[in-house]
Amino acid sequence: MIDHISVGVSDLDRAAKFYEAVLAALGLTRLVIRPRTVGFGKAYPEFWINLREGMPRVAPESGVHICLRAKTTAEVDAFHAAALSAGGASDGAPGLRPHDRVRYYAAFVTDPDGNRIEAVTFPQE
Repeated sequence: MIDHISVGVSDLDRAAKFYEAVLAALGLTRLVIRPRTVGFGKAYPEFWINLREGMPRVAPESGVHICLRAKTTAEVDAFHAAALSAGGASDGAPGLRPHDRVRYYAAFVTDPDGNRIEAVTFPQE
């Protein structure tokens, strides 16, 4: 249903380094570099960061977050670790989150601008 996603960032170089490390854990690489935007993906850009100079930090109460699919729990763990190493913050450590309809394994992070990003997988066991 969704073709691609983009998020605003206040410092394109800082954000590109952050997302290059974080998205690599999920198999995405930097595919497009333009003066004010960078696109990451597997075969084509699916995740974009766009420079928004003077952008204030994203407020935690905004309620907005983006969830990316991981293949395994190890990828979720690597995503979370990479985000922390690259200057992000944890907003929910990797772990199983059982619910009444679905059982999933996820981790939540915020990037240096406050964008909330999740990685999720659905373990069979």
